[in-house]
Amino acid sequence: MAEAPAAGPHRVPVEVPGGGYEVVIGPGARSLLPGVVAATGARRAAVVSARPWEWVPDPGVPALRVEARDGEPDKTLATVGALCERFAAFGLTRQDVIVSVGGGTTTDLVGLAAALFHRGTPVIHLPTSLLAQVDASIGGKTGVNLPLGKNLVGAYWQPRAVLCDTEFLSTLPERELVNGYGELARCHFIGAPGIRELPLREQIAASVALKASVVAADERDTGLRHILNYGHTLGHALEIATGFALRHGEAVAVGTVFAGRLAGELGRIDEARVAEHLAVVRGYGLPWRLPRGVAAGELVALMRRDKKATGGLSFVLDGPGGATLVHGVPVEAVERTLAAMPVADD
Repeated sequence: MAEAPAAGPHRVPVEVPGGGYEVVIGPGARSLLPGVVAATGARRAAVVSARPWEWVPDPGVPALRVEARDGEPDKTLATVGALCERFAAFGLTRQDVIVSVGGGTTTDLVGLAAALFHRGTPVIHLPTSLLAQVDASIGGKTGVNLPLGKNLVGAYWQPRAVLCDTEFLSTLPERELVNGYGELARCHFIGAPGIRELPLREQIAASVALKASVVAADERDTGLRHILNYGHTLGHALEIATGFALRHGEAVAVGTVFAGRLAGELGRIDEARVAEHLAVVRGYGLPWRLPRGVAAGELVALMRRDKKATGGLSFVLDGPGGATLVHGVPVEAVERTLAAMPVADD
C-alpha cells in the first residue's frame, strides 16, 4: 500500500442541505488553511491541536491556541465544557472560526464544541491520523462518550472544509496506521470493493468519496448512512469492554469479521462471502480475533446500548442487496456467533 506518486490534491465535494464543502487530500493540504479561514470571513480563530504547534499552519488571523490530547479518555462533556470556556474567555464569536488539528477523537470533540458554542460556530478540520482522514473528520458527526457507551452525546455539525494533509501520515507509528486501516477494510463491504489494491492516497480519496455520497443522501442517519457503521456495533462494545486497550479501527476490524459471520449465521450471505470478510481484514494486517478475557454477556449488554438499537439488537449486515441495517437480530444468533469467534492468544 505505497503512497501514490506526487500529483495534485484530490478534491472531494460533500453536498449537504444548506450548502456543501470540500475535502482536500494530498501532501501539503494544510497550507490551504489561511485561504479557507479567509473565505469564512472570520476575524479570529481558536486552534485546538493535539499535535506539535510546528505542524500547524498560521490561520492568517489572530488566534487562540489550545493544546489537546488525542484519545478516548479526554473525549468527554467535561472537556467540551473546558474548551467552550476557553473560547468565551478569548471572546470568540459565532462569526469567527474554530480549527481542529488531530486524530479522530479530536475532530469529534472539537466538532461538538463548535456545534454547541454560540449554538454553532464554523469549524475546519485538519485530521492528522489515517483514521480521521478516511472517516472521522468527514460528514459532520460529532460526539463524546459516556461511561455507558461510545458517542452517546453528540450533534450534527458540518465543517466548512477538511484538509487531509497526507504528509502527517509519515509521522504516525505503525499501530496508528493499522488503526486507520480498520475503517478502510469495512469500505470493501459497503460500496468500495477492492479498495485495498489502490495506493494509500487513492484509498483515502475513495473512502472520502464513498462517505460523501452517503452523507449527501442521508445527512442525519435516517436510513442509508447506517451502512457507514459496518462492524461498529461490536467494535464500539469491544472498545468499552477493553477500556480502550483495543483501538477504534482495530475493534471495527474484529467487528467486521463478526458481522460477516453473523450474516452467515442468519443465512444472509454464503460461506465464500463470510470468508471474504476475514481475508480483507487479515490482508490489512488488522486484528481479527476477540480479545481474551471479554465476556460475551458483557458485549451483548453493551451492544444493546448502541445508538442504532431501537428495539433489541441491531447490526449493519451484508446481504443479497448489499449492506443494510437489520433490527431485531435474535440474541441467540449473536451469542452463537460470538461463541464461534476465535480468541486472541494474548
